[in-house]
Amino acid sequence: MSIEVKNISKIYGDQKALDNISFSVKNGEIVGFLGPNGAGKSTLMKILTTYITADEGSASVNGLDVISSKKEVQRIVGYLPEHNPLYLDLYVREYLAFNADVYKIDKSRIQEVIELTGLTPESTKKIGQLSKGYRQRVGLATALLHNPEVLILDEPTTGLDPNQLVEIRELIKNIGKDKTVFLSTHIMQEVEAICDRVIIINHGKIVTDKKLDKLISEEQEQVIEVEFDKAISTELLASLPNFKSATNTHDLIWELTFISAEDMRSKLFDFATENGLKTLQLNLKSKNLEQIFREKTKK
Repeated sequence: MSIEVKNISKIYGDQKALDNISFSVKNGEIVGFLGPNGAGKSTLMKILTTYITADEGSASVNGLDVISSKKEVQRIVGYLPEHNPLYLDLYVREYLAFNADVYKIDKSRIQEVIELTGLTPESTKKIGQLSKGYRQRVGLATALLHNPEVLILDEPTTGLDPNQLVEIRELIKNIGKDKTVFLSTHIMQEVEAICDRVIIINHGKIVTDKKLDKLISEEQEQVIEVEFDKAISTELLASLPNFKSATNTHDLIWELTFISAEDMRSKLFDFATENGLKTLQLNLKSKNLEQIFREKTKK
């Protein structure tokens, strides 16, 4: 396993930031680690990167314990923290050269990561002169500088414009071809575009840990948007099989929610015919990751 977490707990005063959580990540997986603010995401990432220690449990990266093999873990992990710490008075290349000395790696790697992260047009500037998006790229370049086996990214797309988001998304996907990537983000579209698997944490506990495609396909609740040619009562709609709720969104248009893995559109079409109605539109609105996330973390 690339990352192994066993019964990890972390307490700050009266708050249990992490509450006995366990999971593992295979080599080459891209895993999205999701949760509301304060759920414990950054705390766990700091434990995995050896910045802080857990109060209970154990964690390892590529078989190396994060406490007893701290230096070895740091050599194989690339980390982009949520609040990207940079020396604003240094030039981009100067800052990367400083980090290359820390990791004792050849300076030729600097140009490679500059090109890899799209920093070339800004590489001769001081970091303090860069936009927030380009500063984030400097942080990502630093995390990649020593060619780590495992990449841990805490909000890697913070401050990026839509074009930069696409570029960094493609970069992370390419990195994931030969590295393990463990990332947190609040942008659900990024997770859907990048990740193989999703772990959702809430109040320090894991509430979901599944492959992304399986998580979405397993959801039994479906919403169908239907437009009838005549008015209809909620009471009549409630007679539909597997019916949960109905919302009249506009004129003769309804959003109907069903609890069923079966596509209910055919049933709805038959229902309309039996009741002397015509369906002017009939659309299945699939549940996306954002809706699933809200449901899993609303309590």
